[in-house]
Amino acid sequence: MTRLVPFLSLLLLGASGMPAHAQSLKNHDTRAPVDVEADRIEVQDRADRAIFSGNVRVRQSGLALDSQRVTVAYADTASGSSIQIRRLDAAGGVVVRSRGETARGDFAIYDLDRRQITMLGNVILDQGANHLRGARLVYDLDSGRASVDGAATGGPRIEGGTGGRVTGRFTVPDRGNATPTPAPSPQP
Repeated sequence: MTRLVPFLSLLLLGASGMPAHAQSLKNHDTRAPVDVEADRIEVQDRADRAIFSGNVRVRQSGLALDSQRVTVAYADTASGSSIQIRRLDAAGGVVVRSRGETARGDFAIYDLDRRQITMLGNVILDQGANHLRGARLVYDLDSGRASVDGAATGGPRIEGGTGGRVTGRFTVPDRGNATPTPAPSPQP
C-alpha cells in the first residue's frame, strides 16, 4: 500500500514534487447542502434511497462528482420534515473534482457519516502534471490522508501498470542546475 498525503487533496494523495496547497478536501464540510441533477430519478422511500441515473452531477461545497448512476442513501430527520444524506454510491465513469485535482475511477463511495471517499477500479489521480494510478483509493476528509492500493490487493488489474502495482509520475521543480555534471572517466 502506498500512502501519499496531499495528492487529491485527493486526493489526492507527500511525495516529492507535490505542492503543499493540495489539501483542498481536508476538513471538507460534509454538512453543506448536496445538489444533484440527473436525467432520471427513482425514489425508493421504503429503502430510504434515491437512484439518480443518466449524466449525474453532484455538487457539495468545493467537491464535484459526476457519473452515470448515483444511489443516495438517506435517513429521515427526527422531525420527519427533511432527510439526511448518509452515503452516495456512484458507478460508471466516475469523476471526482476538487480545486486543482481530479480523480477518475469505475466506482466511488462517498460516506458522509464516516467522512471518507473511496474510489475503486482503474483509479487515475491527476494534479497538474502529476499522475497516479491504482486500483483503490481511500481518502479521509478529516486528516487529508489518502492511500492508494494496486490490483494485487484485490482490485482489478491496472491498465498500463505491471503486476498490479501503484504507478505514478511526479514533476520535479527546476532547481537551476539544468546541466548535469559528468562523472569523471575511469583512468586506464
